[in-house]
Amino acid sequence: MKLADAQRIDEECLFTLYTRTPLMVTRGEGMYVWDDEERRYLDFCSGGRAVNALGHCHPRVTAAIREQAGLLIHSSNDYYTEPQAKLARLLTSHCACPRVFLCNSGGEANEAAIKLARKHGKRDNVARVEVVTALKSFHGRTFAAMTATGQPKYQQGFDPLVPGFSHVPYNDLAAMDDAVSDRTCAVMLEPVLGESGVYPATPEYLAGVRRLCDERGAVLILDEVQTGLGRTGTLFAYQQYGIEPDILTLSKALGGGTPVGAMLAKETVASAFQRGDHATTFGGSALVAAAAYAAISTIIEEDLPAKAAAIGAYLRDGLAALRARHALVTDFRVMGCMAAVDLGAPVAAEVKNRAQDAGLLILTVGDGMLRLLPALICTPAQVDDALAILDRILEAIPTAALA
Repeated sequence: MKLADAQRIDEECLFTLYTRTPLMVTRGEGMYVWDDEERRYLDFCSGGRAVNALGHCHPRVTAAIREQAGLLIHSSNDYYTEPQAKLARLLTSHCACPRVFLCNSGGEANEAAIKLARKHGKRDNVARVEVVTALKSFHGRTFAAMTATGQPKYQQGFDPLVPGFSHVPYNDLAAMDDAVSDRTCAVMLEPVLGESGVYPATPEYLAGVRRLCDERGAVLILDEVQTGLGRTGTLFAYQQYGIEPDILTLSKALGGGTPVGAMLAKETVASAFQRGDHATTFGGSALVAAAAYAAISTIIEEDLPAKAAAIGAYLRDGLAALRARHALVTDFRVMGCMAAVDLGAPVAAEVKNRAQDAGLLILTVGDGMLRLLPALICTPAQVDDALAILDRILEAIPTAALA
């Protein structure tokens, strides 16, 4: 099938929900993908948005999927399976939260986290039901996760939203102090605002939020759907802040490219859930659990978080040099294998399109920001290649764009 065939079927059969790039990806290997014309692209999106932390078709993940597909693909959660048990033990043994619920996506993990926080908040007949989140956050597309998201553009047309949510500015501890009350069951935060442009929390902010939650009986939910499992330079981003969450959510990198999510919790909070309070048909199925176990084992055994930190430092130096050469680059932020580049003009889409034409896949935020999410296996040479392409593109964009 060629690109034109896929585009025609898309127009005739699929919901028009995506602004698709005119590119048909047919195969991938490591840091690269190929299109239907066998043209190669350097993927600085990690398979879309931080999903393929090990790059495309990592041999260990691929082998695990093939082996498991020949044994057992799916079995009901009414029964036990070895892949699910192994994945659960692996995750909880490397995390501050010793209980895990396996599901299918980041949105589902966040829905489960919100349900657990509310159930926990109603213990002892205390009406703690409110959830405080951050402006510019992103927590998913399902109803509670969408309501938790601090970006009105995702909520327009879907009201009435789920009651009991409020949003405050990120990294503003005074605003959080005002918002957390005796009716608050949870504060839900991303350690790094990813979708809105890679804005890390300050250490003082997360430490202060942890203290507020402890003082006022609220649980702290950290949404590490994008930051978790090595991307920021540690296995979990919270490990860089000297705090621990009560509830942690994961997805994206978790499945090595397969659809899986996880909610983990401290024992005192997890015990609020009783049998039948929550469930999933496909969550933790044998196939995706085997893939996830292979992916996370590889990340841990090969110390890829440390490699992500090193690549982040290298990328930071390269972006600093890029900013020094181009007035169009006004700022940038890097945390491990997450980076955002602020542009002084609304030309992000143009830069993205030109980059694709030159063989580089990147993301945008709005019309004036680029986002780079290379896989944890990225090399300095591949960073050099990506920045060289961006250098040429920025050189070619007229300075009149800044006017």
